[in-house]
Amino acid sequence: VFVVNKPAGLVVHPGAGNADQTLQNALLALDAKLAVLPRAGIIHRLDKDTSGLLIVARTLPAHTVLVRMLEQREIHRGYEAICRGVMTAGGTVDAPIDRHPTDRVRMAVRQGGRDSVTHYRVIKRFRAHTHVRVQLETGRTHQIRVHLSAIGHSVVGDDRYRGGRESLPCPRPYLHAEHLGFDHPVTGERLSFDSELAADLAE
Repeated sequence: VFVVNKPAGLVVHPGAGNADQTLQNALLALDAKLAVLPRAGIIHRLDKDTSGLLIVARTLPAHTVLVRMLEQREIHRGYEAICRGVMTAGGTVDAPIDRHPTDRVRMAVRQGGRDSVTHYRVIKRFRAHTHVRVQLETGRTHQIRVHLSAIGHSVVGDDRYRGGRESLPCPRPYLHAEHLGFDHPVTGERLSFDSELAADLAE
């Protein structure tokens, strides 16, 4: 396996308008054997403007095991975020997510969507914001941003889901994938990785 500490601004998979400046292209340049794996072995993705940790399988057997672990919610993924508003306590958002009915570049909480579960706990409260640690059970597109927005605490710097004027300047959504914990797909050894908060968010 590789564990990649992705910088903000790097797209994970090729798509419309970005065919070759992606993490997937970089991985294939690093190790051509990854071409036989789905998505060059990338097990889960991060949004372009989210920094932090993600897992890449380097062999097909490892890929099979890691995908199953992800589906069975056996990979621990922890994030840091700062949200708008003051939370009184931590909690869980268990709400299905699907494409927004009219805006196809957004996701939304919708009945009939895919099961989505996000846990959060308060690190520190400020006058008008809350610093939280977030743990994903599932990994839907934009899940943390959609779920926190749905409970009235959108991520600071998130233009897509903020629902109002930004009150704290931030160069991008304040969201960092700080922790990964999983069993090695071959040896079974428990692995744990932590990423320091990206410099732009720390500032």
